[in-house]
Amino acid sequence: MKLKNMAGIFLMGVFAFSCKAQKKATLSTEKASQKSILFPKGEKITNDNFTGTAYLQILIAADSLNPTSVGNVTFEPGARTKWHLHPGGQILLVTDGVGYYQEKGQPIKVLRKGDVIKCLPNIVHWHGASIDAAFVQVAITNTQNGTPVWLEAVTDNEYTSSNK
Repeated sequence: MKLKNMAGIFLMGVFAFSCKAQKKATLSTEKASQKSILFPKGEKITNDNFTGTAYLQILIAADSLNPTSVGNVTFEPGARTKWHLHPGGQILLVTDGVGYYQEKGQPIKVLRKGDVIKCLPNIVHWHGASIDAAFVQVAITNTQNGTPVWLEAVTDNEYTSSNK
């Protein structure tokens, strides 16, 4: 009987140690995940200027003293903007994932962490995630000459034919 009790106590100790180690590993993974996120994901974008699921965290709102807005945009795989232009131009800083940028009539550019795109004023373009990877960008938009002008959606055919 004592052998059974000792085995039971031993197994309970192993179980308790295992649970503690599992909790520590989970907390370590959560901390590492939080460290890899540069800015918060933000709120789901619910307007019709995007195809798929994207999120926006406004970092700086444009105002009368500084007509520059800065936002962190997270695109889930396959998500993208409509064709659009910025009267004052825009700069995109890629902070994570794999994405695409395309100006009307030009070949697509594949974007990766560390890439920078300068969208010249009034150039029609779109940007978003690749087909199978999420994409995160910081969008710096000059609104002095007006807000973005949203055009037609990038069709699935345009999106997939651009990725061949």
